[in-house]
Amino acid sequence: TPNDRRTYQLAAQLADVLDGYQNYRADWLEDWAQNLDQLRTPKGAATPLPTAHSWQPALWRDLLQDLSADAPLHAALSHRFRSRSDVHDAFMHAMQRLPEGQRPAGVPHRLMVFGVTSLSMQTVEALAALGRVCQVLMLVQNPCQHYWGHVVESRMPLAKLARQRQTHKPNLPIPNDDGSLSEADQYTLHTATHPLLAAWGKQGRDYLHLLDNFDDVSRYQHLFANRVDVFVDPLVVAREAGRQPTQLEHLQSTLLNLEPTPPTPSEVAAGDTSITVVQAHSPQREVEVLHDRLLAWLDADDQLAPSDIMVMVPDMAVFAPHIHAVFGRFAANDPRHLPYTVADTTPRTEPLVQALDVLLQLPQLRITRVEWQSLFEVAAVRQRFGLEAHDVSQLDDWLTDAGVRWGLDAPHRTPWGIAPDMRDAHQNSWLFGLERLLLGYVTGAPTEAHAMSEAWQDTLPQPGVGGLDAPVISSLLQWLRHTHIALQLLQQPHTPQAWSDVLQQVVGLFFKAEDDADQRLLERVMAPLETWLAECQLARLDSPLPLTVVREHWMAQLQQPAMQRRFFGGGVQFATLMPMRSIPFKGVCLLGMNDGDYPRSQTPRDFDLMSEAAHAGQPSSHWRPGDRSRREDDRYLVLEALLSARDKLYISWQGRRTTDHELKPPSVLVAQLMDYLNLVWTRNGKPACEAPLQPLQAFSPKYFTQDSTFETYATEDRKSTRL
Repeated sequence: TPNDRRTYQLAAQLADVLDGYQNYRADWLEDWAQNLDQLRTPKGAATPLPTAHSWQPALWRDLLQDLSADAPLHAALSHRFRSRSDVHDAFMHAMQRLPEGQRPAGVPHRLMVFGVTSLSMQTVEALAALGRVCQVLMLVQNPCQHYWGHVVESRMPLAKLARQRQTHKPNLPIPNDDGSLSEADQYTLHTATHPLLAAWGKQGRDYLHLLDNFDDVSRYQHLFANRVDVFVDPLVVAREAGRQPTQLEHLQSTLLNLEPTPPTPSEVAAGDTSITVVQAHSPQREVEVLHDRLLAWLDADDQLAPSDIMVMVPDMAVFAPHIHAVFGRFAANDPRHLPYTVADTTPRTEPLVQALDVLLQLPQLRITRVEWQSLFEVAAVRQRFGLEAHDVSQLDDWLTDAGVRWGLDAPHRTPWGIAPDMRDAHQNSWLFGLERLLLGYVTGAPTEAHAMSEAWQDTLPQPGVGGLDAPVISSLLQWLRHTHIALQLLQQPHTPQAWSDVLQQVVGLFFKAEDDADQRLLERVMAPLETWLAECQLARLDSPLPLTVVREHWMAQLQQPAMQRRFFGGGVQFATLMPMRSIPFKGVCLLGMNDGDYPRSQTPRDFDLMSEAAHAGQPSSHWRPGDRSRREDDRYLVLEALLSARDKLYISWQGRRTTDHELKPPSVLVAQLMDYLNLVWTRNGKPACEAPLQPLQAFSPKYFTQDSTFETYATEDRKSTRL
C-alpha cells in the first residue's frame, strides 16, 4: 500500500539523519542517551531542544533500549557498543592508554591520506591518535600559499588558532582571536583578495582549519632543516621555460598568491585558448561539440594524448548515453576515433536492470505490447526464451496483426474497470491474440481470405503462421506462462527470506546470461539482495513486506556506484564531478554546467537538526566548521578542477532550449568565472569570455560556410547540407 512505502521512505530518511549525528554530532547523542534533551553549540554550551523535535531523543533512547534487550545479538557479537560514536570513544581511550611510539600489531609504520577534501571530526581525531604511534601524512591540495581562512564569507567566523601552518599575506587585516573582523577590515578583505577563492573555497577552508587544529608542527619540525614548501607558481614555471604564460596559468597564479582583481583589464595573447566556454542546446550537442574540440586539440599538439584529458559532468546517468553515442560511433581505424572510458556508471543504467525493474512492477502494469517489445530488446531476455532479434520482429508483426494491445486476459483487466463478464472483455488481450495465432498455426491459413473461411467459435485465425514457426510460438507461450507465474508471486507480501527466494526465481524465469559480461552483471544485481537479507536477519525482521518496499530498496542499492568506479580506464576519461578527482590533467572539461543542475541541490529535511531548516527563526546557529554541504562541496570541486587543468580548461552548458530557443542561464559558478575573466582580461578590445552558442544541429550549414567561426570533423554531414 502507499502507506507501506511511505513508512519505508521515512525510516530510510531517519536512519540517514541519525547516521549523520553519529559522525558529526556524537555529543548530542551522548546527551540524549543520558536523558538530556538538549543540543550543544560548537563551543560546548547546552541549548534547549526545540519542542517540535522532542521526539528525536526519545527515538534514540528507544533504539538503544531495543539493542540492549536483544540478547541473541549480543551473543553473536564480541562487543557491546551501542553506536558508532561508542566505537570511536573506545578506540580513542585505547590509543590514549598506549605509550607514545609503541605501535600495536597490525598498524603500519606509515599512513598516507591522499587527495581527500573533507573528513569528519571523528575521523581526524582517529588519525591524530594514530599519529602518536605511527607516521600519518595528510596530502591535501591547498589553492593558496597564504592564510585565507578569513577571506571566505561564512555564517560563523573561524576562531584564530594558536598553531597556524600558513602565514598571513602582508598588508591584509588579521582577525581577532575569536575570528571576528571590523567592518573596515571586512571591506578590505572583500576588495583586496581573490573573489573566486572567497566564493568557492568554504569547504576547503573548513577542512584545512580542522587539520590545523590537530597538526602540531613543533613535534616534527626538528626533523627538517628548512620549511618544506611545495607550492608551485605557474607564472614562474612558464617564464623559466621561456614562454608567455597562458590565461589559465595567470588565473591559477592569482589564486595561489591571493591577488585581488586588477584595476584595469589586460589583453589576452592572440591565439590563447587555454580557457574556453561554449553554449549548446542539449547534452547531445555538448558532447558532439566537445568531440570536435578534442580532435582539434590533438591535431594541434603532438604531445597531447587522449589519456591526458578528463571530462567531468554533474550527472553521469544523463550524459552516459550521449557519450557512447558520440564517441562510440567511429570505428577504430577511423582517424576520428577517440578511445574513452566512462566511470561512475551504476547497474541501474544497464538495460538488463531496467528490464528487471519493469518486471518488478508487473502487478501495476497493464502488460502492453510496447512493454513486451522493450523487454525483448534485452539480449539476456531473448537468450532465456531462445529467440533472435529477427524472431522478436516477426512475433511483433504477428501480434500487431492479431490485435494484441494490453492485458493478459479478461480477469487481468479488472483493476482498470473492465469486468470479466463484460461483453468482449478479452478483446485485444494477450489471450485473444494467442488464440488467433494458435488457430492460424493449426489451420495453416496462408492468407486473410483463407482465414475468413477457417473461423472457429467466433475466433479468426491469424494467417501466415506455419509449421516451421512452432519454436517461435512456443517461446511466446513460455513468456506468457512465466509472466503469469511471476504475477502470482509478486502480488503477495512475503517475509525477507521468502522474497529472496521469489526474486531469484523471477530473475531465473526471465534472464539467461548471453556472455560473461551478462553473467557478471547478474551476479552484481543479486549481491545487494543477499546483503539485504543478512541485514533483515540481523534486525530480526521476519514480518511480511509488500513488493513496493522490497523493489524500492533493491533498485536504490543498484543505483549506487560500486567501489570499483573504473577510473583511469584508458583514453579520454569521463567521470562525475565528485571529491578526490583533483588529479592534474593537461585538459579538464566540465559539461552540463547549467543553472539548477550545478551546484547540485539537495532538499533539506526539516527534522535534520544539523541543517538550518530545522532552526528557522532561531537566533543561534548549530552549524560547525566541517559540516558537509552538497552545494559547498560542488563549489570547491570546480575550484579543484580549475587548479587541476595544466593546459586547457573547457566549460560548456545548455544555453538555449531546443524547442523554442529560450535563453537558459549557466551555473552561478560559471557566471562568476566569466564575470571575473571579463574584469581581468579583454580580447581585441571586447570581453575576453563570451561563450559562443553552437548551432542547433551537427549538420548545420554554419559548419561548412566559408569564413565560419564554427568547425567540425563530421565530413559526412557536409553531404546532408547539399540535399
